[in-house]
Amino acid sequence: MTARVMPRSVAEAALVRQFEEDGTFSSSSRRRDAFAHFIARGLPTRRVETWHYTDLRSAMSDAAPLSPAPDGWTVESARRLLADRGRVGFARVVLVNGRLIRQLSDSLPPGLGIELREPDTVDLDDPMAALNAAMTLQACVLSVAEGQQVPEPIEIVHLARGQGAFSLYSQLTFFLGRGASASFLETFLGASRGAQRNAATVLNLAQGASATHVAAIEDDPGLHVESQTARLAANATLDAFAVISGGALTRRQILHRLQGEGAKVSLAGLTLVNGDRRADTTLEVAHSAPSGTSREFYRTIVDDQAMGTFQGKVVVERAAQKTDGAMKSQAILLSPQAQMNAKPELEIFADDVVCGHGATVGSIDPEQVFYLRSRGVSKSEAESMLLEAFGEEAIGRLREQSLASAVRRRFRLWLDSKRDRELAMMEGVS
Repeated sequence: MTARVMPRSVAEAALVRQFEEDGTFSSSSRRRDAFAHFIARGLPTRRVETWHYTDLRSAMSDAAPLSPAPDGWTVESARRLLADRGRVGFARVVLVNGRLIRQLSDSLPPGLGIELREPDTVDLDDPMAALNAAMTLQACVLSVAEGQQVPEPIEIVHLARGQGAFSLYSQLTFFLGRGASASFLETFLGASRGAQRNAATVLNLAQGASATHVAAIEDDPGLHVESQTARLAANATLDAFAVISGGALTRRQILHRLQGEGAKVSLAGLTLVNGDRRADTTLEVAHSAPSGTSREFYRTIVDDQAMGTFQGKVVVERAAQKTDGAMKSQAILLSPQAQMNAKPELEIFADDVVCGHGATVGSIDPEQVFYLRSRGVSKSEAESMLLEAFGEEAIGRLREQSLASAVRRRFRLWLDSKRDRELAMMEGVS
Protein backbone atom coordinates (compact mmCIF):
# COMPACT_ATOMS: atom_id res chain seq x y z
CA MET A 1 0.00 0.00 0.00
CA THR A 2 1.29 3.47 -0.87
CA ALA A 3 1.21 5.96 1.99
CA ARG A 4 -0.87 9.04 1.30
CA VAL A 5 1.16 12.24 1.59
CA MET A 6 -0.88 15.30 2.54
CA PRO A 7 -0.01 18.32 0.35
CA ARG A 8 1.37 21.37 2.09
CA SER A 9 -1.15 23.95 3.18
CA VAL A 10 -0.78 27.62 2.30
CA ALA A 11 0.53 28.32 5.82
CA GLU A 12 3.06 25.47 5.68
CA ALA A 13 4.34 26.64 2.29
CA ALA A 14 4.75 30.18 3.67
CA LEU A 15 6.70 28.85 6.66
CA VAL A 16 9.03 26.95 4.33
CA ARG A 17 9.70 30.14 2.35
CA GLN A 18 10.37 32.12 5.51
CA PHE A 19 12.85 29.56 6.79
CA GLU A 20 14.70 29.15 3.51
CA GLU A 21 14.92 32.87 2.76
CA ASP A 22 16.45 33.78 6.11
CA GLY A 23 20.13 32.90 6.19
CA THR A 24 20.20 32.98 10.01
CA PHE A 25 17.82 30.05 10.12
CA SER A 26 19.19 27.87 7.33
CA SER A 27 22.85 28.27 8.36
CA SER A 28 22.29 26.49 11.69
CA SER A 29 22.30 22.69 11.73
CA ARG A 30 20.26 22.65 14.94
CA ARG A 31 17.60 24.86 13.37
CA ARG A 32 17.58 22.78 10.17
CA ASP A 33 16.99 19.62 12.19
CA ALA A 34 14.16 21.27 14.15
CA PHE A 35 12.50 22.59 10.98
CA ALA A 36 12.82 19.19 9.30
CA HIS A 37 10.98 17.71 12.30
CA PHE A 38 8.23 20.29 11.85
CA ILE A 39 7.91 19.70 8.11
CA ALA A 40 7.80 15.92 8.55
CA ARG A 41 4.64 16.31 10.63
CA GLY A 42 3.20 19.60 9.43
CA LEU A 43 0.67 21.76 11.21
CA PRO A 44 -1.27 19.53 13.63
CA THR A 45 -4.79 18.35 12.89
CA ARG A 46 -7.46 16.47 14.81
CA ARG A 47 -5.73 13.24 13.81
CA VAL A 48 -3.00 14.08 16.32
CA GLU A 49 -4.35 12.87 19.65
CA THR A 50 -3.04 15.79 21.70
CA TRP A 51 -4.55 18.22 19.17
CA HIS A 52 -7.87 16.40 18.86
CA TYR A 53 -9.95 19.45 19.84
CA THR A 54 -7.85 22.06 18.04
CA ASP A 55 -7.37 21.62 14.29
CA LEU A 56 -4.57 24.14 13.77
CA ARG A 57 -4.07 23.24 10.11
CA SER A 58 -7.61 24.35 9.34
CA ALA A 59 -7.56 27.34 11.68
CA MET A 60 -4.24 28.74 10.40
CA SER A 61 -5.11 29.78 6.86
CA ASP A 62 -1.74 31.47 6.30
CA ALA A 63 1.53 32.21 8.09
CA ALA A 64 1.98 35.90 8.84
CA PRO A 65 5.29 37.55 7.85
CA LEU A 66 8.06 37.50 10.43
CA SER A 67 8.16 40.57 12.65
CA PRO A 68 11.13 42.86 11.89
CA ALA A 69 13.74 43.77 14.48
CA PRO A 70 12.41 46.54 16.77
CA ASP A 71 13.52 49.99 15.61
CA GLY A 72 13.75 53.15 17.68
CA TRP A 73 10.07 54.03 17.21
CA THR A 74 9.00 50.53 18.28
CA VAL A 75 11.16 50.62 21.41
CA GLU A 76 9.86 54.06 22.36
CA SER A 77 6.28 52.89 21.78
CA ALA A 78 6.95 49.94 24.08
CA ARG A 79 8.42 52.26 26.71
CA ARG A 80 5.27 54.39 26.74
CA LEU A 81 3.01 51.36 27.05
CA LEU A 82 5.03 49.96 29.95
CA ALA A 83 5.05 53.32 31.73
CA ASP A 84 1.26 53.09 32.11
CA ARG A 85 1.40 49.65 33.74
CA GLY A 86 1.93 48.96 37.40
CA ARG A 87 5.01 46.95 38.24
CA VAL A 88 5.01 43.51 39.85
CA GLY A 89 8.09 42.54 41.86
CA PHE A 90 11.45 44.24 41.98
CA ALA A 91 12.78 43.71 38.45
CA ARG A 92 11.36 43.69 34.93
CA VAL A 93 12.78 42.00 31.83
CA VAL A 94 11.27 43.12 28.50
CA LEU A 95 11.12 41.25 25.20
CA VAL A 96 9.68 43.07 22.18
CA ASN A 97 8.61 40.80 19.32
CA GLY A 98 10.62 37.97 20.87
CA ARG A 99 13.86 39.96 21.26
CA LEU A 100 15.41 41.05 24.55
CA ILE A 101 15.48 44.87 24.82
CA ARG A 102 18.07 45.70 27.45
CA GLN A 103 17.32 49.45 27.54
CA LEU A 104 13.78 48.63 28.69
CA SER A 105 14.91 45.95 31.15
CA ASP A 106 16.15 46.40 34.71
CA SER A 107 19.61 45.37 35.82
CA LEU A 108 19.55 42.15 37.81
CA PRO A 109 21.33 41.90 41.18
CA PRO A 110 24.29 39.57 41.84
CA GLY A 111 23.29 35.93 41.77
CA LEU A 112 20.92 36.44 38.85
CA GLY A 113 22.00 36.57 35.24
CA ILE A 114 20.54 36.76 31.75
CA GLU A 115 22.23 35.75 28.51
CA LEU A 116 21.33 35.19 24.87
CA ARG A 117 22.07 32.07 22.85
CA GLU A 118 20.80 29.95 19.98
CA PRO A 119 17.49 28.30 20.88
CA ASP A 120 17.47 24.71 22.10
CA THR A 121 15.17 21.93 21.00
CA VAL A 122 12.20 21.99 23.35
CA ASP A 123 11.62 18.77 25.32
CA LEU A 124 8.22 18.23 23.73
CA ASP A 125 7.45 15.91 20.83
CA ASP A 126 5.29 18.42 19.02
CA PRO A 127 5.59 20.13 15.61
CA MET A 128 4.87 23.62 16.98
CA ALA A 129 7.57 23.21 19.63
CA ALA A 130 9.96 22.16 16.85
CA LEU A 131 8.92 25.21 14.81
CA ASN A 132 9.73 27.40 17.80
CA ALA A 133 13.25 25.96 18.04
CA ALA A 134 13.76 26.56 14.31
CA MET A 135 12.39 30.12 14.07
CA THR A 136 13.25 31.83 17.36
CA LEU A 137 16.02 34.35 16.66
CA GLN A 138 17.50 34.43 20.14
CA ALA A 139 16.76 32.42 23.26
CA CYS A 140 16.98 34.15 26.65
CA VAL A 141 18.37 32.23 29.62
CA LEU A 142 17.62 33.61 33.07
CA SER A 143 19.66 31.88 35.77
CA VAL A 144 19.50 31.96 39.56
CA ALA A 145 22.74 30.95 41.28
CA GLU A 146 23.02 28.05 43.71
CA GLY A 147 21.55 28.90 47.10
CA GLN A 148 20.27 32.30 45.94
CA GLN A 149 16.96 33.33 47.54
CA VAL A 150 15.07 35.95 45.50
CA PRO A 151 12.52 37.55 47.86
CA GLU A 152 10.29 39.28 45.27
CA PRO A 153 8.98 38.25 41.83
CA ILE A 154 10.74 38.97 38.56
CA GLU A 155 8.40 40.14 35.79
CA ILE A 156 9.05 39.14 32.19
CA VAL A 157 6.98 41.12 29.68
CA HIS A 158 6.49 39.72 26.18
CA LEU A 159 5.41 42.76 24.19
CA ALA A 160 4.11 42.58 20.61
CA ARG A 161 4.41 45.77 18.59
CA GLY A 162 3.62 46.12 14.90
CA GLN A 163 1.04 46.99 12.27
CA GLY A 164 -1.08 44.47 10.40
CA ALA A 165 -0.28 40.77 10.37
CA PHE A 166 3.02 39.49 11.73
CA SER A 167 4.39 36.45 13.53
CA LEU A 168 6.75 36.34 16.49
CA TYR A 169 8.72 33.59 18.18
CA SER A 170 10.35 33.55 21.60
CA GLN A 171 12.10 31.08 23.87
CA LEU A 172 12.83 31.72 27.54
CA THR A 173 14.70 29.35 29.85
CA PHE A 174 14.77 29.60 33.63
CA PHE A 175 17.55 27.75 35.43
CA LEU A 176 17.55 27.56 39.22
CA GLY A 177 20.68 26.20 40.86
CA ARG A 178 20.81 23.83 43.80
CA GLY A 179 18.74 25.18 46.70
CA ALA A 180 17.80 28.39 44.87
CA SER A 181 14.38 30.01 45.17
CA ALA A 182 12.61 32.55 42.91
CA SER A 183 9.24 33.52 41.46
CA PHE A 184 8.40 34.79 37.98
CA LEU A 185 5.51 36.43 36.14
CA GLU A 186 5.42 36.10 32.35
CA THR A 187 2.94 38.54 30.82
CA PHE A 188 1.95 38.63 27.15
CA LEU A 189 0.84 42.09 25.96
CA GLY A 190 0.21 44.21 22.90
CA ALA A 191 -0.84 41.71 20.23
CA SER A 192 -3.91 42.24 18.06
CA ARG A 193 -5.82 39.79 15.87
CA GLY A 194 -3.20 40.03 13.11
CA ALA A 195 -0.45 38.59 15.34
CA GLN A 196 0.61 34.93 15.46
CA ARG A 197 2.71 34.05 18.49
CA ASN A 198 4.75 30.90 19.19
CA ALA A 199 6.38 31.03 22.63
CA ALA A 200 8.35 28.47 24.60
CA THR A 201 9.20 28.46 28.31
CA VAL A 202 11.68 26.01 29.80
CA LEU A 203 12.09 25.55 33.57
CA ASN A 204 15.06 23.59 34.92
CA LEU A 205 15.17 23.14 38.70
CA ALA A 206 18.24 21.64 40.35
CA GLN A 207 18.13 19.66 43.58
CA GLY A 208 16.17 21.39 46.31
CA ALA A 209 15.30 24.41 44.15
CA SER A 210 11.93 26.10 44.49
CA ALA A 211 10.12 28.22 41.88
CA THR A 212 6.77 29.88 41.32
CA HIS A 213 5.82 30.70 37.73
CA VAL A 214 2.73 32.55 36.49
CA ALA A 215 1.81 33.06 32.82
CA ALA A 216 -0.75 35.74 31.96
CA ILE A 217 -2.17 36.05 28.43
CA GLU A 218 -3.81 39.46 28.42
CA ASP A 219 -3.67 40.56 24.77
CA ASP A 220 -5.65 39.50 21.73
CA PRO A 221 -3.49 37.70 19.12
CA GLY A 222 -5.12 35.71 16.38
CA LEU A 223 -2.99 32.75 17.46
CA HIS A 224 -1.10 32.10 20.69
CA VAL A 225 0.76 28.78 20.97
CA GLU A 226 2.77 28.37 24.16
CA SER A 227 4.91 25.35 25.01
CA GLN A 228 6.05 24.97 28.62
CA THR A 229 8.41 22.23 29.78
CA ALA A 230 10.00 21.61 33.16
CA ARG A 231 12.53 19.21 34.67
CA LEU A 232 12.62 18.81 38.43
CA ALA A 233 15.55 17.23 40.28
CA ALA A 234 15.31 15.63 43.73
CA ASN A 235 13.23 17.59 46.27
CA ALA A 236 12.64 20.45 43.82
CA THR A 237 9.30 22.25 44.03
CA LEU A 238 7.43 24.09 41.28
CA ASP A 239 4.15 26.02 41.53
CA ALA A 240 2.89 27.03 38.08
CA PHE A 241 -0.25 28.98 37.24
CA ALA A 242 -1.79 30.45 34.08
CA VAL A 243 -4.55 32.99 33.56
CA ILE A 244 -5.91 33.15 30.00
CA SER A 245 -8.21 36.06 29.19
CA GLY A 246 -7.31 36.88 25.60
CA GLY A 247 -6.48 35.48 22.19
CA ALA A 248 -8.74 34.30 19.38
CA LEU A 249 -7.12 30.83 19.49
CA THR A 250 -4.94 30.03 22.48
CA ARG A 251 -3.10 26.78 22.98
CA ARG A 252 -0.95 26.06 26.06
CA GLN A 253 0.86 22.71 25.95
CA ILE A 254 2.75 21.59 29.03
CA LEU A 255 5.14 18.75 29.83
CA HIS A 256 6.64 18.55 33.32
CA ARG A 257 9.01 15.74 34.31
CA LEU A 258 9.64 14.85 37.94
CA GLN A 259 13.05 13.26 37.54
CA GLY A 260 14.30 13.31 41.12
CA GLU A 261 13.01 11.62 44.26
CA GLY A 262 10.64 13.76 46.31
CA ALA A 263 10.00 16.35 43.59
CA LYS A 264 6.73 18.27 43.80
CA VAL A 265 4.76 20.14 41.16
CA SER A 266 1.50 22.05 41.43
CA LEU A 267 -0.19 23.20 38.21
CA ALA A 268 -3.28 25.40 38.23
CA GLY A 269 -5.03 27.79 35.92
CA LEU A 270 -8.01 30.00 35.24
CA THR A 271 -9.28 30.31 31.66
CA LEU A 272 -11.79 33.00 30.68
CA VAL A 273 -13.20 32.79 27.15
CA ASN A 274 -16.07 34.61 25.48
CA GLY A 275 -17.20 35.68 22.03
CA ASP A 276 -15.97 33.12 19.51
CA ARG A 277 -12.61 32.51 21.22
CA ARG A 278 -11.04 29.11 21.72
CA ALA A 279 -8.68 28.16 24.54
CA ASP A 280 -6.91 24.79 24.80
CA THR A 281 -4.81 23.63 27.75
CA THR A 282 -3.12 20.27 27.17
CA LEU A 283 -0.67 18.96 29.75
CA GLU A 284 1.28 15.90 30.81
CA VAL A 285 3.02 15.33 34.14
CA ALA A 286 5.52 12.46 34.03
CA HIS A 287 6.67 10.86 37.30
CA SER A 288 9.92 8.95 36.81
CA ALA A 289 11.29 8.87 40.39
CA PRO A 290 9.88 7.70 43.75
CA SER A 291 7.86 9.79 46.22
CA GLY A 292 6.85 12.50 43.77
CA THR A 293 3.78 14.68 44.28
CA SER A 294 1.72 16.39 41.59
CA ARG A 295 -1.45 18.45 41.70
CA GLU A 296 -3.36 19.84 38.70
CA PHE A 297 -6.35 22.11 39.30
CA TYR A 298 -7.89 24.06 36.42
CA ARG A 299 -11.05 26.12 36.18
CA THR A 300 -12.65 27.50 33.03
CA ILE A 301 -15.46 30.00 32.43
CA VAL A 302 -16.96 29.86 28.92
CA ASP A 303 -19.42 32.43 27.61
CA ASP A 304 -21.19 33.21 24.30
CA GLN A 305 -20.07 30.87 21.46
CA ALA A 306 -16.61 30.24 22.91
CA MET A 307 -14.97 26.85 23.43
CA GLY A 308 -12.67 25.64 26.19
CA THR A 309 -10.54 22.50 26.21
CA PHE A 310 -8.64 20.72 28.97
CA GLN A 311 -6.62 17.59 28.27
CA GLY A 312 -4.56 16.36 31.20
CA LYS A 313 -2.47 13.24 31.62
CA VAL A 314 -0.47 11.95 34.58
CA VAL A 315 2.07 9.25 33.74
CA VAL A 316 3.57 7.21 36.58
CA GLU A 317 6.55 5.13 35.44
CA ARG A 318 7.47 1.79 37.00
CA ALA A 319 10.27 3.31 39.10
CA ALA A 320 8.02 6.04 40.52
CA GLN A 321 6.69 4.16 43.55
CA LYS A 322 4.86 6.10 46.28
CA THR A 323 3.68 8.72 43.80
CA ASP A 324 0.85 10.97 44.98
CA GLY A 325 -1.08 12.57 42.14
CA ALA A 326 -4.42 14.34 41.77
CA MET A 327 -5.97 16.19 38.82
CA LYS A 328 -9.23 18.11 38.50
CA SER A 329 -10.83 20.23 35.78
CA GLN A 330 -14.02 22.21 36.41
CA ALA A 331 -15.88 24.48 34.02
CA ILE A 332 -18.91 26.78 34.04
CA LEU A 333 -20.85 27.42 30.83
CA LEU A 334 -22.67 30.76 30.72
CA SER A 335 -24.64 30.35 27.48
CA PRO A 336 -26.36 27.53 25.59
CA GLN A 337 -23.82 27.86 22.75
CA ALA A 338 -20.73 27.66 24.99
CA GLN A 339 -18.70 24.42 24.79
CA MET A 340 -16.17 22.66 27.01
CA ASN A 341 -14.07 19.60 26.23
CA ALA A 342 -12.48 17.77 29.16
CA LYS A 343 -10.27 14.69 28.95
CA PRO A 344 -8.37 13.69 32.11
CA GLU A 345 -6.16 10.58 31.93
CA LEU A 346 -3.95 8.42 34.13
CA GLU A 347 -1.24 6.02 32.93
CA ILE A 348 0.12 4.10 35.89
CA PHE A 349 2.88 1.49 35.66
CA ALA A 350 3.81 1.41 39.36
CA ASP A 351 1.81 -0.45 42.01
CA ASP A 352 2.30 1.66 45.15
CA VAL A 353 0.66 4.96 44.23
CA VAL A 354 -2.24 7.21 45.16
CA CYS A 355 -3.67 8.90 42.04
CA GLY A 356 -7.04 10.24 41.00
CA HIS A 357 -8.69 12.57 38.50
CA GLY A 358 -12.02 14.20 37.83
CA ALA A 359 -13.80 16.67 35.56
CA THR A 360 -17.08 18.57 35.85
CA VAL A 361 -18.97 20.89 33.50
CA GLY A 362 -22.01 22.84 34.67
CA SER A 363 -23.73 26.20 34.85
CA ILE A 364 -24.30 28.77 37.59
CA ASP A 365 -26.62 27.43 40.27
CA PRO A 366 -29.94 29.32 39.84
CA GLU A 367 -30.78 28.80 43.53
CA GLN A 368 -27.63 30.64 44.55
CA VAL A 369 -28.50 33.49 42.16
CA PHE A 370 -32.03 33.58 43.61
CA TYR A 371 -30.69 33.73 47.15
CA LEU A 372 -28.45 36.70 46.36
CA ARG A 373 -31.20 38.53 44.45
CA SER A 374 -33.52 38.06 47.43
CA ARG A 375 -30.92 40.02 49.42
CA GLY A 376 -31.14 42.96 47.03
CA VAL A 377 -28.26 42.05 44.71
CA SER A 378 -28.85 42.54 40.98
CA LYS A 379 -28.75 39.52 38.68
CA SER A 380 -25.51 40.54 36.93
CA GLU A 381 -23.82 41.38 40.23
CA ALA A 382 -24.97 38.05 41.74
CA GLU A 383 -23.51 36.12 38.81
CA SER A 384 -20.24 38.05 39.06
CA MET A 385 -19.97 37.23 42.76
CA LEU A 386 -20.49 33.52 42.11
CA LEU A 387 -18.02 33.50 39.23
CA GLU A 388 -15.45 35.34 41.33
CA ALA A 389 -15.80 32.70 44.05
CA PHE A 390 -15.44 29.96 41.43
CA GLY A 391 -12.22 31.45 40.06
CA GLU A 392 -10.84 32.26 43.50
CA GLU A 393 -10.55 28.56 44.32
CA ALA A 394 -7.95 28.28 41.57
CA ILE A 395 -6.20 31.59 42.31
CA GLY A 396 -6.03 30.74 46.00
CA ARG A 397 -3.61 27.93 45.22
CA LEU A 398 -0.92 30.51 44.46
CA ARG A 399 1.21 30.90 47.57
CA GLU A 400 3.04 33.98 46.28
CA GLN A 401 0.56 36.69 47.30
CA SER A 402 1.85 39.45 45.02
CA LEU A 403 1.37 37.16 42.02
CA ALA A 404 -2.05 36.04 43.26
CA SER A 405 -3.07 39.70 43.55
CA ALA A 406 -1.96 40.38 39.97
CA VAL A 407 -4.09 37.45 38.73
CA ARG A 408 -7.09 38.64 40.74
CA ARG A 409 -6.86 42.09 39.16
CA ARG A 410 -6.93 40.54 35.69
CA PHE A 411 -9.90 38.34 36.64
CA ARG A 412 -11.90 41.27 38.01
CA LEU A 413 -11.22 43.30 34.87
CA TRP A 414 -12.67 40.44 32.81
CA LEU A 415 -15.73 40.21 35.07
CA ASP A 416 -16.24 43.99 34.88
CA SER A 417 -15.97 43.88 31.09
CA LYS A 418 -18.51 41.05 30.95
CA ARG A 419 -20.95 42.98 33.15
CA ASP A 420 -20.51 46.14 31.05
CA ARG A 421 -21.28 44.22 27.85
CA GLU A 422 -24.43 42.76 29.38
CA LEU A 423 -25.62 46.17 30.58
CA ALA A 424 -24.97 47.67 27.14
CA MET A 425 -27.01 44.91 25.52
CA MET A 426 -29.90 45.43 27.97
CA GLU A 427 -29.90 49.17 27.29
CA GLY A 428 -29.88 48.49 23.56
CA VAL A 429 -32.90 46.21 23.85
CA SER A 430 -34.85 48.62 26.01
